[in-house]
Amino acid sequence: MTGASERTRLAVLGSPIAHSASPTLHRAAYAVLGLEWEYESVDVTSAGLADFVTTRDASWRGLSLTMPLKRDILPLLSEVDPLVSVTGSANTVLFGSDGLSGSDGRLAGFNTDVDGIVGAFAARGHDRLGVVQILGGGATAASAIAAAARLSADTVFVSMRSPERADDLRLVGRGSGVDVVIGALSDAAAIETRPDAIISTLPNGAQVDVHFAPETIARAVLFDVAYHPWPSALASVWGGDVISGLEMLVLQALSQVRIFVAGDPRSVLDDEPTVLAAMYAAVGI
Repeated sequence: MTGASERTRLAVLGSPIAHSASPTLHRAAYAVLGLEWEYESVDVTSAGLADFVTTRDASWRGLSLTMPLKRDILPLLSEVDPLVSVTGSANTVLFGSDGLSGSDGRLAGFNTDVDGIVGAFAARGHDRLGVVQILGGGATAASAIAAAARLSADTVFVSMRSPERADDLRLVGRGSGVDVVIGALSDAAAIETRPDAIISTLPNGAQVDVHFAPETIARAVLFDVAYHPWPSALASVWGGDVISGLEMLVLQALSQVRIFVAGDPRSVLDDEPTVLAAMYAAVGI
């Protein structure tokens, strides 16, 4: 039995956070790996983030973060993965091995959302995309732009409620090597080029008065980051190929497990297919 002094602790932070499936996913992975690690959900707001992070003791291995903490964490990080620099957000924090994470500790930040999006498309046989349209303009949209670039997209149309606030997304496009064209969400169905994929980063339940042409629905795969409840409003009217955000959640969590276990999102786990199968099963996929 692992003693109190030997505990390894992790958590997902956010507010609200009780609905998060992250504890279920991570616990399933660590059970397969034979690690008696503790992973919990903790309600933490932006105002309380710095205090929470800098008061963790040496038992803490890492954190998963929801919005808006993905951006709020940036000033606290000692080093970042290149994707954090490109997207301006970190959803994963790895604690250093030198005790407290305060003035003497080091925090490394990672973005595994990009891995999750790319992996979800690839799992459905979509390894390359030419034109991608993104609905919404938040942090997940930034990760979606980077993911579209990894999938060889040459143009990304971003349809958002406040196009005048799109400077950050244009920078993501430049950093990712993809052309980003900004437009109003109300005009999302009127872009000149029919997309190969539509990625909705809108909150589930958001009212969107956008009616895509039947040709677009038949041609484009819809990836909706929403997953609870499912289907989302948009997915329920999409007659073609649809990918749920739950698939992204599982695959970004797999990259987080790699980080927490080996310190590197590219380090393949021992018996990783079994780990991944357990994570899928844990959330009913």
